[in-house]
Amino acid sequence: MVERLVPDGLWELFQRVVPEVSTRPQGGGRRRYGDREVLAAIIFVATTGCTWAQVPLVFGPSGATVHRRFMEWSQARVWAKLHRLVLDELGSRGELDWSRCAIDSVNMRALKGGT
Repeated sequence: MVERLVPDGLWELFQRVVPEVSTRPQGGGRRRYGDREVLAAIIFVATTGCTWAQVPLVFGPSGATVHRRFMEWSQARVWAKLHRLVLDELGSRGELDWSRCAIDSVNMRALKGGT
C-alpha cells in the first residue's frame, strides 16, 4: 500500500525536500519509522478524511507518530517546498498546461469591506 500511495517518482522528489534527521545524542529509544511509510500514512489521512487515531496498522507508525512527523514537516515548510518542486519538475518537462488555469472572480473570494 505504501508504494501505491507514494510512487517512486513522488518519493524521489520528497527525499529532496525532507530535512535530514539528526540522531539522538543520548541514543536509545525506539527505531524511527521510515519517512516513506509516514508520508503514505499522511496521504491516507488527507485523502480519506480519517483522523490521525484511525491510521491503519498496515502503515506501521501510530497515528500519533504520523501526526507528530506531519507537524515537524509542516514547520520545516516541506509541503510548500514539495509543491514548488513538483510544479518546477512538471513545468520543465512540459507536462503542465497553464493555459487552462485562468483566474477570474468566480475563483477568488472577495474580502468583506472591500480590502
